[in-house]
Amino acid sequence: MHLKHPFIWSALALTIALDSHAAQRSSLPSEQTVGVIEQVFAFHDAMPTGVSVAENGRIFVNFPRWGDAVPFTVGELRNGEVVPYPDLAMNQANPNDPAKGFISVQSVVADGRGRIWILDTAAPGFASPTPGGAKLVAVDLASNKVVKTLVFPKNVMLPSTYVNDMRFDFRVGDEGVIYITDSSLSGPGAIIVMDIASGTAIRRLSGATSTSVDPTFVPKVEGQVLQVRNADGSTRPFAVASDGIALSADGQTLYFCPLSSRHLYSVPTALLRDPSVSETRLDMAVQDLGEKGASDGLEADASGALYAGDYEHNSVRKRLANGQWQTIVHDPRVLWPDTLSIGPDGYLYFMANQLHRQGIFHAGKDLRQKPYSLLRVKIDAAPAPTR
Repeated sequence: MHLKHPFIWSALALTIALDSHAAQRSSLPSEQTVGVIEQVFAFHDAMPTGVSVAENGRIFVNFPRWGDAVPFTVGELRNGEVVPYPDLAMNQANPNDPAKGFISVQSVVADGRGRIWILDTAAPGFASPTPGGAKLVAVDLASNKVVKTLVFPKNVMLPSTYVNDMRFDFRVGDEGVIYITDSSLSGPGAIIVMDIASGTAIRRLSGATSTSVDPTFVPKVEGQVLQVRNADGSTRPFAVASDGIALSADGQTLYFCPLSSRHLYSVPTALLRDPSVSETRLDMAVQDLGEKGASDGLEADASGALYAGDYEHNSVRKRLANGQWQTIVHDPRVLWPDTLSIGPDGYLYFMANQLHRQGIFHAGKDLRQKPYSLLRVKIDAAPAPTR
C-alpha cells in the first residue's frame, strides 16, 4: 500500500492526534473519592427508597408506588433476592378496609425491640392520602405477623400530607412514642408525634420555617438545576417539606430537615411531645444548626454522631458530637443517597436510587439506569438506642 496521497497522510495524522488527545484525557486528574463503599444488593426492577437493618441483621426495603410496576411495596432481602414482606397478600391494598393492606409504603424502620415498623403513606403517586389508609404497621420479626396497626387520626392528616420517615423512643409514655415527618409537596410540612399505646397524635411545627421548603434553595445534581420539567416546557421548583429525621442517643433531641433545604434543625423532644407547649414557644425552641448539604435521610448513632446524605454531591457526611462535619463517603456511584440505617455489624447502609433521574424532572424522559443499589460503608458505630 502506498501512502503518497496527501489526504491519506492527513487522515493518518488526525487519527494519531486524536489518539494522543484521548490518552491525555484518560490521564488527566479527576475528582477523588472518599470512603470505601460496598454494594449489598442490586435492584433491577422497581425503584427502592427505604432500607432498615434490624438488630438481628435482617434487611428490609420498600418500593413506593410512584409509577413503576410495584408487585409488592415492602420486601426483605433473603438468599440473594428480594421477597414480599410479611407476605404478598399484605402488600395489596384492601378496597374494603384501607387500614389492612399496604397501599404505598415510603419507609421501613426496625425499632430495636424485635419489630419492623412499616409507614404506609396511602398516597400512591403523591395523591391525597386515602381516608383511613395512612398508617403505621408493626410486624414481629420472630413470627413475621402483624402485631399492631396505628391509623393516623384525622386531626394530623391534611389533604396534602405525605408521611415520610419515623423514629421511635420507648423511654417515654406507656409504650413509647413515634416521631414522623410530613414531607408534603404542596402543603405545610410538620412533625407528627404519635403515642403508641393510645394511637393519639399531635401535629407540631406545621408550616414552620424549620419544616418548610427553603424558598431560596436551588438544588443542582449532576451539574444541572433540579426542577420539575413538563413535556410542554413549563417548569416548577423542586419543593418538598420536612423529610429526614433522627433521634439523639439519649432521646432528648430530634433532628430533622426539609428535603428542599440544606439546613439541619433540632428541637427538644420534651417540648415537642407536650401539647400544652404553644406552637410559638415550640418554634422558638427550634435550633438552626447550619448547613449540612441537601439530605434525603438522616441517622444517629449511639456515640452522639449524626449522619446525613448530600444528594447534590454524591456524598454522605457525619456530624461529630462537637458539631463539626466530615465527609465519610464521596463517590460518583452514590447517585441520590436515600435513607440511612446503621446495622448491628457497624456498617451504615443507604440506598442510591437515582431519584433525580426520574421522568418528572426531565420532561417525561426516564434517565434512570438499572440497577439501583443498596450500599454500605463501615463506620464502626452502633445505632442509637430506642430504650
